[in-house]
Amino acid sequence: MFPFSFEWAWDAAHIVFMGGLWYALSIVGLGMTYCIIKATIDTISGKGGNHH
Repeated sequence: MFPFSFEWAWDAAHIVFMGGLWYALSIVGLGMTYCIIKATIDTISGKGGNHH
């Protein structure tokens, strides 16, 4: 069932589930964005470790 489906009913269980889903996806997305930006900045500034 998707929210654009006609059979969808916005009751309390659906609101809590969708809220929790978007909260978890937001946390994961923000964490990945932070890691990508930090890795890019560290690479550009030359802070990466040399393992040779």
